[in-house]
Amino acid sequence: MSPTQQQVETARELLASLGEIGGHIKGDDIAHLEIHGNEVVGAHLVPGLDVDVDQIDDGIEAHIRVRKGTRLAKPVHLCFGMLPEEGLQHIVMDVEAEEDSYASVQAHCTFPNAVAITHKMDAVVRIAPGATYEYFERHLHGKEGGVIVVPKTKVHVGEGARFKTEFELIKGQAGEIDFEYDVDCDAHSLLDMIARIWGRGHDKITIREVARLNGEEATAVLQSHIAVKDDAVADVYNSLAANAAGARGHVDCKEIVQGAAVARAVPVVEVNHPRAHITHEAAIGSVDSRQLQTLMARGLDEEAATDLIIEGLLG
Repeated sequence: MSPTQQQVETARELLASLGEIGGHIKGDDIAHLEIHGNEVVGAHLVPGLDVDVDQIDDGIEAHIRVRKGTRLAKPVHLCFGMLPEEGLQHIVMDVEAEEDSYASVQAHCTFPNAVAITHKMDAVVRIAPGATYEYFERHLHGKEGGVIVVPKTKVHVGEGARFKTEFELIKGQAGEIDFEYDVDCDAHSLLDMIARIWGRGHDKITIREVARLNGEEATAVLQSHIAVKDDAVADVYNSLAANAAGARGHVDCKEIVQGAAVARAVPVVEVNHPRAHITHEAAIGSVDSRQLQTLMARGLDEEAATDLIIEGLLG
């Protein structure tokens, strides 16, 4: 069914809110899907990628399948957003990357006018043996926050498979972010999870990541780089368990605090096999004084120098 003129206009406005990013989402060889609120307003698929979207009582249910042996040459673009000031967007997502497939997904979540918007996502991701699935989620919010972001994701990484995910919000106020990842990893799999968030004002940021290395030689890295200023609060809970021979991993949490902001980090590492190994590092504090002095000596004022250091941490 062809989109209506209103859907075409809405999709265009959503993509425009992404700035330069939106201008790159075009071409017959680029798969994309645009969802405004709980309505699909634009879509284009490529061979080897199946996407089915159904309306449910309170949102959208999307089924995404990358077929066996398919290797998508260009990233798949998903755009989730709402242009009004208020509303609820609920996405239920089921993703299956079949054996020996490859897909890189760039999800752009945009709420440029938000005053009271809730964005919920409940996702299940299954990555078959030998497959690679990458999911980069980038949020663009307005200057006043006004967004509650609640993504919950369960992932199974099959034998020899790879899963990489990034969550990034460095433009606009975060509002309230409460996201969870729960991951099981089979033998010889690779997990790489990165979160980069800059909280301001009264933002509230909560990150909960749990990963279990259940198979031999499974590998994982959990990274959280957070900056908070003003009265923002950040809580980071990273848990990584190694349950098999040769399993190894690292948990890395770095948080920068300014003003009356508060940051907490709770890394939990668990080793249940004598030939497994996990390390962790957590650092919370102000910006590095030597870097600050160097930048100020080059003509930047303290605020601009601090922002540049934070951008480097989150970049």
